[in-house]
Amino acid sequence: MQPSKKLTQIPPYLFAELDKKIDAAKAQGRDIINLGIGDPDLPTPLPILEEMHRAVDDYSTHNYPPYRGTVEYRKAATEWMDNRFGVKVDPATEVMSLIGSKEGIAHLIQAYVDPGDVVLAPSPGYPVYNNFTILCGGEPYIVPLKAENKFLPDYSQIPADILKRAKLLFLNYPNNPTGAITPDAFIKETIAFCKQHNILLCHDNAYSEMTFDGYRAPSFLQAEGAKDVCIEMFSLSKMYNMTGWRVGFAVGNKAAIDALGVIKNNCDSGVFKAIQQAAIVGLNRSDELLQNLNTIYATRRDIFVDGLNQMGWDFPPNAATFYLWIPVPAGYTDTQFVELLLEQCDIVVAPGTGYGKAGEGFFRVALTQNDSRIQEAITRMKNKGIHFQMAQKQPSAAV
Repeated sequence: MQPSKKLTQIPPYLFAELDKKIDAAKAQGRDIINLGIGDPDLPTPLPILEEMHRAVDDYSTHNYPPYRGTVEYRKAATEWMDNRFGVKVDPATEVMSLIGSKEGIAHLIQAYVDPGDVVLAPSPGYPVYNNFTILCGGEPYIVPLKAENKFLPDYSQIPADILKRAKLLFLNYPNNPTGAITPDAFIKETIAFCKQHNILLCHDNAYSEMTFDGYRAPSFLQAEGAKDVCIEMFSLSKMYNMTGWRVGFAVGNKAAIDALGVIKNNCDSGVFKAIQQAAIVGLNRSDELLQNLNTIYATRRDIFVDGLNQMGWDFPPNAATFYLWIPVPAGYTDTQFVELLLEQCDIVVAPGTGYGKAGEGFFRVALTQNDSRIQEAITRMKNKGIHFQMAQKQPSAAV
């Protein structure tokens, strides 16, 4: 039996390929420092764990959850939005629980895209925006994020015929993979752009709480009139080190929430109620739980950035996310340099082109190892003569 032809259009998922390389290297007995995938190495905060233990023992959590999420969870999400951003949303009509934001993104595309419709997808960007559009028969139109424009899209470069067919625009700030942040003026510009062209904006705000040096990331829903055209997705995965728990929420435009709900009602049965109960503790105690986490990530960032700059880079510390989006040395492609780091230094990082063609010339570091391992990675690079101005060397075959 033949699977759908659409599957042949999907490139291998980046992190699945990285896992294969890591497994092969470890099988050779090598000590691999994995800075490739953005999966926190720190435990979920204790208050969340304690509530989860209690909720699991409560048999009333063992049945099917409400499709939109429990009333308590949706109220906690709305209170968090109000306290954090000053954004008021209706827990009955403008909030929905998600099995992580990745699921919500994929199902939103399914809710809005028919064959021939266009989705405006940033590059570099989270691969799901592009790949699930293809799976739904839509046409991704790549909107490049360029360093000279501070990794913000230039809407004036999108052709008029594309705009006529565009149904969705995906954005993600603080940004994965670049770590870029957005000024308020750009948010207002984006809302006006989407209204003008009747496009639904999906803002993937998974990293809103991972910020440093006094910076606080905004919600796009803070802009005047944003609810008319915007749905925003939040994930607790990176907020509270809950990647494996699969829990998040969508807020914003009521019609978009309803459309997303139709797909979800037919595809899944919601988030385990005990997980929702535990997530409420995270949302209610967010500032307390995040303070120490962000201090840890800022320290890791500083260690790696200081090391890079000692090796000839001129790399400024970013204000958000635990990612560093770093230019490769002259004369190397991103894949060549990533192979070099794996083969000579036993360090795994992600190639920029894994996030789209516009990622050429960069590699991404995820600060998901402790201070000593990050310092060890810098030491290995120095010992192998890694330098931003180093001459091109021919790397051997990839592992």
